[in-house]
Amino acid sequence: MNEKTKRLTTTGVLIALATILSLIKVFEWPFGGSITLASMVPIVVLGYKYGVKWGLFSGLVYGILQAILGATTTSAFAGQKVINIILIALIDYLIAFSVVGLSGMFKGKIKNDTVSIALGGGIAVLLRLAAHFTSGLILWGSYAEWFFTDVMNNGSGEKILNTFSGTSLAALYSLIYNAAYMIPEMIITVVVVIVLMAVKPIRKNIVES
Repeated sequence: MNEKTKRLTTTGVLIALATILSLIKVFEWPFGGSITLASMVPIVVLGYKYGVKWGLFSGLVYGILQAILGATTTSAFAGQKVINIILIALIDYLIAFSVVGLSGMFKGKIKNDTVSIALGGGIAVLLRLAAHFTSGLILWGSYAEWFFTDVMNNGSGEKILNTFSGTSLAALYSLIYNAAYMIPEMIITVVVVIVLMAVKPIRKNIVES
């Protein structure tokens, strides 16, 4: 098997694995958003193994698959205007998952590969959070009052509503909503990557392109 074929095969297998893992929910918030079984790890590995360009490509393919799943198995696009559907697909799927492939940003710059992939992977997942935050601010800000009234109904929501309004309220809503599942997702990703890098045969496979 030549190197090109090997790379394509490895990429296909890891993207398929990421897709399967994305369907396994470790935890689901009642207000939306779920934590998966380390579904970002295969894309992080691809970005580190083959570099950021290939990582971005792999993340993009994965994002397209996630968009298809979102359209066919959830209500991600239901009832949305055409422009909103385009923005959701672009920001919440194509951009959000593509940036996870930037995990190799520190490869060759930090000598310790475990530190390099853990740091790069962590930042890459945070970039995904930034994409979802942007989408939430632009597209879902109208849900802020509902969120702080019905979901955060322990008194803190009322205080927030009395303190913030407009764009600042929408931004706070988007940050809390998306961080609630993306921060745990980032922690899981980094921990799993570190564990994988502790196994010498796996580390060798990840580090060598």
